[in-house]
Amino acid sequence: MAQRNTWQRERVREALADAQGFVSAQSLHATLRDENTGIGLATVYRALSGLAAQGEADSLQSPDGEALYRACTSTGHHHHLICRSCGLTVEIAATDVEQWARQTAASHGFTQAEHVVDIFGLCATCTAARNLERDAD
Repeated sequence: MAQRNTWQRERVREALADAQGFVSAQSLHATLRDENTGIGLATVYRALSGLAAQGEADSLQSPDGEALYRACTSTGHHHHLICRSCGLTVEIAATDVEQWARQTAASHGFTQAEHVVDIFGLCATCTAARNLERDAD
């Protein structure tokens, strides 16, 4: 079922596009609250869920289990490298993962299998900054 394109949903879409990297619904709601939009947290959750379902937003779970979202920059199935420190996100092709997922599902008799693979680590900039901090100690 398609969601109505209300001004609130459009404002959530715009705020998500303006956000850097992946953000939580609570973080996006705080931004909208600070702008005095009057958009409630439940509306933000519904809008983000709808955007993700329609492929307009990427959605993933953080290592802490929190749902995070960002505006989609590509269509279709894809994977991410995500910096745990600054949130830098890089979309990656993962041909080996795709092949492994199909083979693993098939070997267990599964069909129409889906998967989510996101890799969390530290980007080169954050790694260099941590190394500088460590060397300064």
